[in-house]
Amino acid sequence: MTETSPFAQFIALVGKGIVAIRHSGDGARAPVYGTEPLIPEAKPQGKIPTLKMPTAKGWEGEHKPTAAAGLKVNAFARGLAHPRNMYVLPNGDVLVAESMGERGSPRTFFDHAMTATMRRAGASGNSPNRVTLLRDADGDGVAEERHAYIENVRQPFGIALVGDTLYVGASDALLAYPYEPGATRITKAPRKLMDLKPGGHWTRNLIASKDGTKLYVAVGSLTNIADQGMAVEENRACIHEYDLSSGQSRIFAGGLRNPVGMAWEPEDGKLWTVVNERDGLGDETPPDYLTSVVDGGFYGWPYCYWDRVVDDRVPQDFSKVASALQPDYALGGHTASLGLCWLPEGTLPGFPAGMAIGQHGSWNRSKLSGYKLVFVAFEQGKPVGMPRDMLTDFLSPDEKYSYGRPVGVALAADGAVLLADDVGDIIWRVTGA
Repeated sequence: MTETSPFAQFIALVGKGIVAIRHSGDGARAPVYGTEPLIPEAKPQGKIPTLKMPTAKGWEGEHKPTAAAGLKVNAFARGLAHPRNMYVLPNGDVLVAESMGERGSPRTFFDHAMTATMRRAGASGNSPNRVTLLRDADGDGVAEERHAYIENVRQPFGIALVGDTLYVGASDALLAYPYEPGATRITKAPRKLMDLKPGGHWTRNLIASKDGTKLYVAVGSLTNIADQGMAVEENRACIHEYDLSSGQSRIFAGGLRNPVGMAWEPEDGKLWTVVNERDGLGDETPPDYLTSVVDGGFYGWPYCYWDRVVDDRVPQDFSKVASALQPDYALGGHTASLGLCWLPEGTLPGFPAGMAIGQHGSWNRSKLSGYKLVFVAFEQGKPVGMPRDMLTDFLSPDEKYSYGRPVGVALAADGAVLLADDVGDIIWRVTGA
């Protein structure tokens, strides 16, 4: 029997329409959003890709983001230390993960440039390594109590409560703490449930299954496109499923370069995530995306993106390309969509049911993108239409400064939408006007 070469297998897949080599360049004139984006042809930027990021400035006085018509915004809490993510406890207290990227050891000229840029933009430095509890006891929409709830945990991000156990996703481990309702501090040492690999994309978000038997743990890649080989990417660029009764874990879905925000869509009961795609192929190529997550699904990284568009910078595995699933909804190139929260219909006036998404904002395109809180409507369990702005004007008009950068999104006990802003060091609260 004659063995077919990998190249011949690839050509056969192209011929069957299973693999696409590139998209039409006509997409450059169309918005790269929605369920059917027109993605511009890739334009590899070489070893020194575009590097552009505003200088972190913060909010001064009464300056604040601009809310969409029918909405208003106020500061729920100020003076935090790089708040990244939130979790609302049953009694209405809000837990805030305060953390940031650690300063690594630059290896190349571009690494040095990127490190300096990230530092100027307030995106790296000494991590606070803390979970803070905020309490609005009088219900006026402003937290008057603040407590150091958990300290000395390496880059905390994900938080989930199941029964009497609070789970925290640190950059290097899944941790379990004893939980007492109403307590303002946890002093007992955690149990380590699962080792995780720190470095690279360091956020480790968590979400519990509806029945409370499993945790889903999002882990991003170490590098952009497996630049150091696939061995160092083992158990990364994926979402793990951790069984709380057996202590066993497995990869639930892979090929997700940097999945961060996760949320359950109630109609179909599916897990959804927002994913940051690869760099160095142009302003809009490929788009970051919002997608449902299929058990056992593979979403392309690092071999391809969107509808099996091959990234020829990467040594190929064409069988993996052929198995790649197309994401559900494009969110624009390099918007750095990190936060994700399901909003039931009626949460905010004029907004149907759908997902609120915190877009942290780009750093590697010629014109900045993201830097806003957006909303994507859902119908029959699927996203529809174009994103709608909820909060904007986190950037100065000339793009030189960022007043804030949106990250995690949460639904407060009173129905308000909370947004973590890790440059402004604020938790914003959005309600009807």
